[in-house]
Amino acid sequence: MNIQEQFGQIDIYVFDQILRGNIAPGMRVLDAGCGYGRNLVHLLREGCEIFALDASPEAVEHVRSLSASLETGLPAENFQVGLLEQIPFPEAFADVVICNSILHFAQDEDHFNKMLSELWRVLRPGGMLFCRLGSRIGMNFDPVGGNRYVIGDGSVWFLVDEPMLLELTEEMNAILVDPIKTTIVQDYRCMTTWVLRKRRPDSRGVDRKNACHSEP
Repeated sequence: MNIQEQFGQIDIYVFDQILRGNIAPGMRVLDAGCGYGRNLVHLLREGCEIFALDASPEAVEHVRSLSASLETGLPAENFQVGLLEQIPFPEAFADVVICNSILHFAQDEDHFNKMLSELWRVLRPGGMLFCRLGSRIGMNFDPVGGNRYVIGDGSVWFLVDEPMLLELTEEMNAILVDPIKTTIVQDYRCMTTWVLRKRRPDSRGVDRKNACHSEP
């Protein structure tokens, strides 16, 4: 088996977390916004307990078929159609939550915070949230209001910046697994990798700051 067959079209920053042991066999992994499963081929092969969510029924069916073709034995119900602002999985559910190239499609700040709050809710204490999202760190874009900007191809994205990510990290009482990293794609976009670990409850058994500020 060659590298392409083993890993598929995996995002290199997800691959980095696998190489470092932050995503490993036996972990329960939720890919929130899984698309057609580009980040799941290796994890399905290696025995992770995979769950996936996407708004596209076609994408979810593809991931179900991928899982079946790899003979993982995972039930089809692990792969569901749904929205990030209403994730249909329980609280403290996953060891790892992957959200790759989804959050910049937020309609406004409230929508962004609802999605982030749900991603954080389903992550267990001690677990890791991997986010890769559009930002304006290193490039200027034309604003259209509400943290939304026109990127290089004319699309309108919700873009974060470093102070916003650091403020959210503090409000969520999270630990940065890595420094915030940004890749600039010439004259087009900036993609930022934001990786957080959810603190375990304190000695009294209560972690009062583990959700983002949009939590009702």
